[in-house]
Amino acid sequence: MPKGRAELLINAIFDCMEASLRRGERIEIRGFGSFEIRNYRAYEGRNPRTGSAVSVKPKRLPFFKVGKELKERVNAAAMRAAAAANGGAATSAANATKKAGTDNGSAAASSTEVATPASSSGGAPAVTASPSPAPARTPTPVPSSVQRANV
Repeated sequence: MPKGRAELLINAIFDCMEASLRRGERIEIRGFGSFEIRNYRAYEGRNPRTGSAVSVKPKRLPFFKVGKELKERVNAAAMRAAAAANGGAATSAANATKKAGTDNGSAAASSTEVATPASSSGGAPAVTASPSPAPARTPTPVPSSVQRANV
């Protein structure tokens, strides 16, 4: 998809989200999170520089609550990164956490998943756990136009 068309689609989505929030509606994106408007009453605040009292008007602000699936994926990625940095110590903690969630005490599978080819019966590919560690990330090169000059 061309970059210009993708930009138009994304802007249209954000415009619709903004209009919904202005109307006071709640937006939920399954697996990602939800957006809602929270109403705050007027209060007396303080100017941190001078310490004088300042009247703060009532306001409506957007609030984002992260979804369960996104939270779990971010935490799993953090655990894999910590495991790579610590040489596997965090992997033991991740496996212990997974074991604690099961009631039968069986060994927990690694969080890395690999899709296997579809069976000859024409079914969808099965997803199985792989015991291999996550590959190390290589840094992405920064274009010279973005790099900062040493001062």
